[in-house]
Amino acid sequence: MAVKDRVEAVLNVGLRVPSIMLLDVLYRWDVSSFFQKIQRSSLSNNPLFQYKYLALYLHYVGYILSLVLLTLPRQHLVKLYLYVLTALLLFAGHQVSRDYVRSELESGHEGPVYLEPLSMNRFTTALIGQLVVCTLCSCVMQTKRIWLFSAHLLPLVARLCLVPLETIVFINKFSMIFTGLEVIYFLASNLLVPYNLAKTAYRELAQVVEVYGLLALGMSLWNQLVLPVLFMCFWLLLFALQIYSYFSTRDQPTSRERLLFLFLTSIAECCSTPYSLLGLVFTVSFIALGVLTLCKFYLQGYRAFMNDNTMHRGMTEGITLLILAVQTGLIELQVIHRAFLLSIILFIVVASILQSMLEIADPIVLALGASRDKSLWKHFRAVSLCLFLLIFPAYMAYMICQFFHMDFWLLIIISSSILTSLQVLGTLLIYVLFMVEEFRKAPVENMDEVIYCVNGTYRLLEFLVAVCVVCYGVSETVFGEWSVMGSTIILVHSYYNVWLRAQLGWQSFLLRRDAVNKIKSLPTASNTQLEQYNDICAICYQDMNSAVITPCSHFFHAGCLKKWLYVQETCPLCHSQLKSQSPTTTVPNQDAPVANQSPAEQDEANKKQKDGTLPDDGKEGGTGENSTPDSSVFIWRRKKKSKTIYKQIFITQHLKSWNRSSQCVSMMSLTFMPAVISLERA
Repeated sequence: MAVKDRVEAVLNVGLRVPSIMLLDVLYRWDVSSFFQKIQRSSLSNNPLFQYKYLALYLHYVGYILSLVLLTLPRQHLVKLYLYVLTALLLFAGHQVSRDYVRSELESGHEGPVYLEPLSMNRFTTALIGQLVVCTLCSCVMQTKRIWLFSAHLLPLVARLCLVPLETIVFINKFSMIFTGLEVIYFLASNLLVPYNLAKTAYRELAQVVEVYGLLALGMSLWNQLVLPVLFMCFWLLLFALQIYSYFSTRDQPTSRERLLFLFLTSIAECCSTPYSLLGLVFTVSFIALGVLTLCKFYLQGYRAFMNDNTMHRGMTEGITLLILAVQTGLIELQVIHRAFLLSIILFIVVASILQSMLEIADPIVLALGASRDKSLWKHFRAVSLCLFLLIFPAYMAYMICQFFHMDFWLLIIISSSILTSLQVLGTLLIYVLFMVEEFRKAPVENMDEVIYCVNGTYRLLEFLVAVCVVCYGVSETVFGEWSVMGSTIILVHSYYNVWLRAQLGWQSFLLRRDAVNKIKSLPTASNTQLEQYNDICAICYQDMNSAVITPCSHFFHAGCLKKWLYVQETCPLCHSQLKSQSPTTTVPNQDAPVANQSPAEQDEANKKQKDGTLPDDGKEGGTGENSTPDSSVFIWRRKKKSKTIYKQIFITQHLKSWNRSSQCVSMMSLTFMPAVISLERA
């Protein structure tokens, strides 16, 4: 059953590719220039070429037939191709009969065929060919009435019966007329089939639109016709034919530079119409999907396919290519100019793919650095991919600078690759810091500040590049050629890559400043209070030599609480709001409530202290002399997990900010198009 479904899926795509190719040919065909050539040739006296508007109407009829073939259901499409195949077989049979009659007339032998060896060979070859044609027609049409397809056998039967050669010519024409009448009868008997199909299709479409709406109808047609795969197969076939036509006309080997030029010019030749451009867009999308899938599989194995991200399916790269092609008028340029422009567009698309690969690898690398996973193979895969993403974008930027003159608009184009390398460098640096901290016995005190500086550096560079792109795009729009598409892209780019990025950066800075102010406003625990508390920090699970006291009487490390306040402004234990207080000098208070307890537990502890039932050392949880071995083991296990939990706050904050802004990075390069337009104008 699975094999049958696969065969039907292949047929559903393969049988519709000719309709796209016919649409592409009709778009390329210029009726006016075609008739001008006809008028200058010897065919100008032919009555078929006297009426230009008739051919123009046939041109539009071809469009309609192509769309019908494109949207026809698979069962009817298979029948149509079988009918066409039968017609071609009948035509081949009559061609064989005509060639046989012509060869017999040239030989002039009118005696029995078995007396002349050459005549016998011609007769045997023609008879075998005609029998094969009849059998194939009967099998294709699924009928046992083989005589319906045997009219082209009449000249052979007449020759076997020693009919004169002049009469055989007449019999051959009669067989052709008889086959033509059969075809006309078949067409007349099925004349209402297209009308019934159109009526049924209209009724079904009206019902779907009435019940589900136009959007559901569009999605249903998209899935049934498998348009992305269909256009990809069409473009790959077009590209293969272009490459074959080039190598079939060349005998000497081609150099590496010539192969690169051949690759670009072949792609340029295969995107000269809207249909071929859509085919290139879907092909790039599937290539990007394959690369990103391979990247996820390399990093995580089969676990990578459990949680699929819709943004990592190649759609971003395909849409980027389509927008750039439409904005620059790619299909209207000459082949050389189109190849030049495609080299820049494909560079941007590859840079977008590398950015998506970094979005996949970044959280995995940080998670490996923060976890206690000691699998060297996992670390090798993550680091090797990061090294590739560090070197390859820089190499791409270097290569494109070798081909084009370095100026401001080229700097804007290669900025995404440079920023990708910088982001990978920051990720690797944070990973190294995590790994260094992993081998230390205690967490580094200022680790968060170092990580914040690393992230802030390349975020600031991204922001500056985005501002430069906006300024350059605005200047080109004001002083150059204005377009609706360019202005729209500048507005979108200004909002996502400038305004939102500045807003997120400012909010992050304010959160850090407020956290520092709140930490400074909290009272510091004295040595007596720490000895009375005698517990670990509830955030990092480490012993406390110094701590701050929250308004709800909980003790934490100042650095740990500051990291917590970057994420939310509540107490980690009781979730009460932490408000800034004026810093005061703390005095050891023996009657202070025991920290890290709820109000009910604190009241109960106070009652026990009054009744004398509290342990003499006043330590919570029995961590003093009266503590049990189980509690000591529990605290030891909590300390073993300290380094992992210590890093989770940073990873959460990092991923939140990454997910908000990383999907907009590929749009950064869209505003380079005014520069290309100005370059073409120059």
